[in-house]
Amino acid sequence: MPVPQALVTRYFQLVAARQFTEAERELERVKQKMQKTEWNRGYFRALYGMLLSRRTTGDDYSFFTKIDLTDKVSLNNYRREFLDHTRNGLHGDFDRGYFSAWADCMRVLTRLDDVAIAQTQKVVPEREAAETERAKLETLRTDKSQATIANFLAKRSAAAEDSASEEEPAEE
Repeated sequence: MPVPQALVTRYFQLVAARQFTEAERELERVKQKMQKTEWNRGYFRALYGMLLSRRTTGDDYSFFTKIDLTDKVSLNNYRREFLDHTRNGLHGDFDRGYFSAWADCMRVLTRLDDVAIAQTQKVVPEREAAETERAKLETLRTDKSQATIANFLAKRSAAAEDSASEEEPAEE
């Protein structure tokens, strides 16, 4: 298993903290240091999938979005289950590498500080709500058939400026 564990551990920490840009850089470093084997290909695919699923919000089918990162007991249970899959002789090298990445992820997540994880999990819903509200406003502003307060006030102030300029007497 010639996977650089220090880079992978850092990658898991960044993904858990939702620092996706830096996580992508670490993932690229991991990819460059990996040998081209089927096991490593499965391992890398799992790492990449973790990044995508953690980045995607509102995906009800994603494993990463459903787990509670502060529940150490369930994380250890998941780790044991993934390790069972890595030892299963019925799985191919790709699958064993894939499950090994998930087992490593669960190991790192159990060792992360609960306070940092709780803060990232609390910030995400607030950020998502703000982004959703902003997207709704942008949709309404671009849709000319929708009346919004912002559009109303903009038209009202423009009309007031026009009427003010018409009332001023022309100086000669």
